[in-house]
Amino acid sequence: MRPGVDVVVPFRGDRTELEATRARLELLRLGDGDTLEVVDNTATPGYGRNRGAERGSAEWLVFIDADVVPAADLLDRYFDPLPGPETAVIGGGVADEPVPHGAPIAARYAHIRGLMNQDNTFGWGEWAFAQTVNAAVRREAFEAVGGFREDIRAAEDADLCFRLKRAGWRLERREEAGVVHLSRGSVRDLARQLMVHGAGGAWLDREYPGSVPPKRWPGLLWWCARAAASGLVEAARTRDRDPAIVGLLGPVENVAYELGRRRRNEPPRP
Repeated sequence: MRPGVDVVVPFRGDRTELEATRARLELLRLGDGDTLEVVDNTATPGYGRNRGAERGSAEWLVFIDADVVPAADLLDRYFDPLPGPETAVIGGGVADEPVPHGAPIAARYAHIRGLMNQDNTFGWGEWAFAQTVNAAVRREAFEAVGGFREDIRAAEDADLCFRLKRAGWRLERREEAGVVHLSRGSVRDLARQLMVHGAGGAWLDREYPGSVPPKRWPGLLWWCARAAASGLVEAARTRDRDPAIVGLLGPVENVAYELGRRRRNEPPRP
């Protein structure tokens, strides 16, 4: 028998978007002792998640983003098998929305690239962390370290994992406990989100030196030029636009992230 779970979903948007989020969450099968909270995310993600966590008392918290489609048995999959006693965080699987060849290029790029896959952050070696787009956290450990930081716009999930690991807790993965992440609608939206992530990465590197070092601009720009040229040549050779999408948006991803490092990670003052 699995432990009880409080599911917390931070949300920001209009009523139509809220109804769409609720419709997706109706797919999630809750058991006895489980709760589901959709919380206001107009301040910061950490603030919203902390408020949602405070409303429950279950042994585990599961954080998922509002723009995902969860598997119906997501909660059961998180605890099959049960995590070890020293595990504080379980990173669930995240698949970018499958889209056809003719889809908008931002959505197609996210799908090909696997932008939200947990491999992207679990591959950071000693600085590995679980993205809270889909992650389970042991309440005892969460409360012991004070939950999420509320004064930053991004990287609150990495910061939480780093503090938990410093306190002696461990991370696990459950790829089979999966959600599908809905893609950004445009290249502009994608670039904006990557800039937010870049600000979070720079903040992490200040707080945890060496965790997210910046790229060198001369080398980055040279790589961007080669990637774009290679993608366009391959697209022309194969008559397939996917290599061109990867060749052009790969540089957009990297440049937007690095430009974002120059921005503040603190939310604007009201």
